[in-house]
Amino acid sequence: QVQLEESGGGLVQAGGSLRLSCAVSELPFRNYGMGWFRQAPGKEREFVAAIRWKTATTFYANSVKDRFTISRDNAKNAVYLQMNSLKPEDSAVYYCGACSPTASIHSASAYDNWGQGTQVTVSS
Repeated sequence: QVQLEESGGGLVQAGGSLRLSCAVSELPFRNYGMGWFRQAPGKEREFVAAIRWKTATTFYANSVKDRFTISRDNAKNAVYLQMNSLKPEDSAVYYCGACSPTASIHSASAYDNWGQGTQVTVSS
């Protein structure tokens, strides 16, 4: 069982930046997929960004491309989401998830392991 713990959320004005962190316990396979998803009240959990641990190949939702950057640190066993030029519509609870190497990295249903989430609120 992969254990995940997010941190770094908070309240920020539109146009500002936040950096989310996800501490990761040991992965069963080195090419696990690590994803960031978000869920606003009354909405489904949606894909934000993901990274293949071994290759560092990244994937982004169109809505965050060029504003958000996902990365991972092998030494610290952590995944990060740098969020710049934040908009009020980015407000949500952000979750870090882990999925097996063969799973569909863009789909929330493919993830077996989730953190508890961290709230991001962007004021206009």
